[in-house]
Amino acid sequence: MIQFEHVSKKYGKKTILNDLSFNIEKGKFIVFIGTSGCGKTTTLKTINRLIDIDEGTIKINGENILNHDKVELRRHIGYVIQQIGLFPNMTVAQNISVVPKMLGKTKEECNAIVDKMLKLVHMESFKDKYPNQMSGGQQQRIGVLRALAGDPPIILMDEPFGALDPVTRDELQDELKSLQQELQKTIIFVTHDMDEALKLGDEIIFMDQGKILQMATPEEMLKNPANDLVKSFLGKHISSSVAPTKVVDFMRQHVIKVHKDRGVRECIELMARNNIDSLIVVDKQNHYEGTVDIQALRYWNKDLTNIEPLIRHEAKVVNQNDEAKESFDYLLETKEDYVVVVDDDQKVVGIVTKTSVARSVSQNLWGD
Repeated sequence: MIQFEHVSKKYGKKTILNDLSFNIEKGKFIVFIGTSGCGKTTTLKTINRLIDIDEGTIKINGENILNHDKVELRRHIGYVIQQIGLFPNMTVAQNISVVPKMLGKTKEECNAIVDKMLKLVHMESFKDKYPNQMSGGQQQRIGVLRALAGDPPIILMDEPFGALDPVTRDELQDELKSLQQELQKTIIFVTHDMDEALKLGDEIIFMDQGKILQMATPEEMLKNPANDLVKSFLGKHISSSVAPTKVVDFMRQHVIKVHKDRGVRECIELMARNNIDSLIVVDKQNHYEGTVDIQALRYWNKDLTNIEPLIRHEAKVVNQNDEAKESFDYLLETKEDYVVVVDDDQKVVGIVTKTSVARSVSQNLWGD
């Protein structure tokens, strides 16, 4: 699909890319990672000729990209950046339609593409909204859809989720991976976050000083990091002498919480935005009060001014310093989605989920 053959790039006397040679197969999710200034973003930008190389050859489907007009080349390569770059004076539909229009699609065809794209991420109601009417996460979703709208075989993504909060970032990573698998696009993704690289990549390319230190699957990189620099990036993901056992080592810190004086409609909207079906309820000092779920909210009395009467107290609550195994066993033996974690002052500090169980198994495997 994409071939780099002895590619080099210099700025003055400084070498940015140093004799790169590697292949990217069609339909793969490839992640570039490395220290700042290692050449990962430069490598990405050479593919759509935002940066032209000094030596070597880059081929797409066996054809040298220098044989293509730059503008025409870019119309067939999607591009997503951290700054999103939506046109503020255009609606969501108009933003998504930009490339299809350039490709000569009719108005009816553009409308069909917009509807199809928005349906992929369940944002059909956002068709006529403007960027300033949406959250950062919603805008970035539209940025991804705009890159997909021209049906390009290749999508380039330069740290697209770097400016988002951890919860939104996690959700978008899941959505992107699902879209890539469904649409079978070749995605080249730049990040500085090893968690993100391990979660998304079919293969990870680790760069340093313009060279590739290691190109491997996440599994292979975890088992056999090429050197100490790669190992330092992997950090917590590889084995240590003492395996963590406490709840605090496995809990998810970023959770959606609400005060008990919040309105019912507000909580329903919060669940919808975050794709969850329950919320953790706290008081003004962040002390745990209970949970409220969508089942309770469905049958709310319209005279209710807040969610306090609907709060449930059945959720399992553990201290962050408790042994994690008890929480893991509880989650595996019940149908519950999470265990609430509090500190010694009964303030909510996180949740333990079934994903936490997977992390525990993963870390123990690496330690074998």
